[in-house]
Amino acid sequence: MLWPVLVATTRAPDPNQPVPGWERRAQVSFGSFTTSIPPDREIGEIPRPRDRSAADPTRHFMLADAQMLDGAAFETAVRAALAREPAGEREAVIYVHGFNNTFIEGLYRTAQLDYDLRVPGASLHYSWPSLGSPLAYAHDRDSALFARDGLVEMLRRVQAAGPQRIILIAHSMGAHLLMEAMRQLALTNDPALRAIGGVFLLSPDIDVSVFRQQVAAIGPLPDPFVIVTSQRDRVLTLSARLSGETARLGNLPDATPLNGLGVTLLDVSAFSQGAGHFTVASSPALIGLLDQMQMLNSALADGTSASLPLLPATILTLQNTTQVVLQPLTETGSRRTRPWWLRRMSGGVSAEAATPRP
Repeated sequence: MLWPVLVATTRAPDPNQPVPGWERRAQVSFGSFTTSIPPDREIGEIPRPRDRSAADPTRHFMLADAQMLDGAAFETAVRAALAREPAGEREAVIYVHGFNNTFIEGLYRTAQLDYDLRVPGASLHYSWPSLGSPLAYAHDRDSALFARDGLVEMLRRVQAAGPQRIILIAHSMGAHLLMEAMRQLALTNDPALRAIGGVFLLSPDIDVSVFRQQVAAIGPLPDPFVIVTSQRDRVLTLSARLSGETARLGNLPDATPLNGLGVTLLDVSAFSQGAGHFTVASSPALIGLLDQMQMLNSALADGTSASLPLLPATILTLQNTTQVVLQPLTETGSRRTRPWWLRRMSGGVSAEAATPRP
């Protein structure tokens, strides 16, 4: 399966490979890259060849094509990608990678997320100059801040291509970069901010008090604004310790520190394994559950939702902030309730659908 992704990046060119490297570059570059996704693999996995062995397209993710574009050609390509989407799904979905990612890793993750989660809209990626090393945390944190202007420029060009709305998905340290870019748009009253119709922060590596300050500067947040958290996230546990904190935004135990912000915390702790830092993209069980949620959304739209089961979730609400704790689908699981977005679309919260905080 060939999966095209349009990319903007502040990584400098690498003369030794067909994709950008790790060095910083103030000028934004654009490109069109195609990933080959193998037909037989477990959902959530990105299989790659070991060491220097040759890649096999039947078993591994591979780079099938790479073309650099100028700014005008990038806008034209975004416009064409949107036109290929069905009416009503002409959204531009931009993924921003996190700490310790090379260019190719971010590209493959964008394609995998888009393919496995069946995300509607045109797939785009913003690649900032991470060093791609687990020992380069301070370097990457500075690089994320360095890359703010580049993401702002990308958002302006994507908006110019005329999407129905822009959806932003950011992982880990990339979530801090995204929030800083949105803050910059707000402080300059940039119209590109109004084109953002949804934000999903996956395991965000952000100080909670800094996040509250960012939200205060941005003003009304896009709706939906979802923060995917896990209390089993070992990477964020280490990040919190290094920062002298009890938790980062992405591993908060409850929504209390975010009271009044109007965001939704989606707690996926029950699905986390290993490091638990990218559960939403790597857990087959969670991806399957999210697919069920999309089925419910479609069923609600065509009036057949009564034939589908409700999903296992506990919903806690407090001062305009919601926490949804997802559980695996089992025959004898916890009481099943409607997810937050389904309750909103179906006209509010019913007694059987919500579990209020004491």
